[in-house]
Amino acid sequence: MSEIHIIIVTYNAMKWAERCFTSLRKSSVPVKCIVIDNGSVDGTQEYIKTHFPEVELTQSEVNLGFGKANNIGIEKAYKDGADFFYLMNQDAWLYEDSLEKMLEVYQIYPDKEEIGIMSPIHIDGSEKYLDIFLDQYIAKNYEKTRMISDLYFKTLKPWYEIHFINAAHWLIPKKTIESVGGFNPYFFHYGEDDEYVNRIHFHKKKVILVPGSKVVHDGVQRLHKIDFTKYEDVRIEINTMNPNIANGLQLEKKYLQQAMLKNLLKGNISNYKILSKKYKKISTDSTTLSKFRNQVMQKGPVFLNLS
Repeated sequence: MSEIHIIIVTYNAMKWAERCFTSLRKSSVPVKCIVIDNGSVDGTQEYIKTHFPEVELTQSEVNLGFGKANNIGIEKAYKDGADFFYLMNQDAWLYEDSLEKMLEVYQIYPDKEEIGIMSPIHIDGSEKYLDIFLDQYIAKNYEKTRMISDLYFKTLKPWYEIHFINAAHWLIPKKTIESVGGFNPYFFHYGEDDEYVNRIHFHKKKVILVPGSKVVHDGVQRLHKIDFTKYEDVRIEINTMNPNIANGLQLEKKYLQQAMLKNLLKGNISNYKILSKKYKKISTDSTTLSKFRNQVMQKGPVFLNLS
């Protein structure tokens, strides 16, 4: 039987801990769970140790962010013999047959080498609606998948290729880890999954959505949920490191210069200052951005120590 390691990064997870970890116990497919805690102060660590002693808990002395913490979990799972790496948010849980249904599709998929990421259907915390982000991802893929049409006519296929889905529930085969690697350490929180999916496509792999499997992601149901007063807007940095875009850094600088000039001429000084600050940042970080871009273009377990 394939070894599935579930990797969860926690930070003050008490609101969801019972449902999250209980769902792993009830899975029809046996799993091992690795938790990397990013410095919770609400008792998350003690709760897991007391109520879920089967979980391998690693306590980080500092908040590493989402990507770096997941990389630690991936390295641990790989060295423990994982065949699949299931990345799951702390505000999420499985149904009993979620993983079973996904593995069934994996087994019948004609070219397993091209699978980069598999994802079940994400539903929201009410368990009455699709996660609003999944609605968006499906809609953006209407030409390729026609999944909305298939839903209407009740002719759903076992899987659909989709351009992107967020990392609340990702099933990653071992070969993806070995050829694409881990998360880019440039990003602290938000943007990591976008950047990773860019690399999935660059390395000729696919993101596969499995409609026969469903899971819960109790996330904020608002498309523009990121508070940019708290978290940095890293969309430009994602583009500069996107290996699918030639000369990404130069293009982003050009676009920023054009936008700065346009806003300055229109008298939008506040927007001009924001754009100017971003231009200065990517100019300062250009060496680092170029280095990371060169790394992600290489085939192999970049950003991971798997030995």
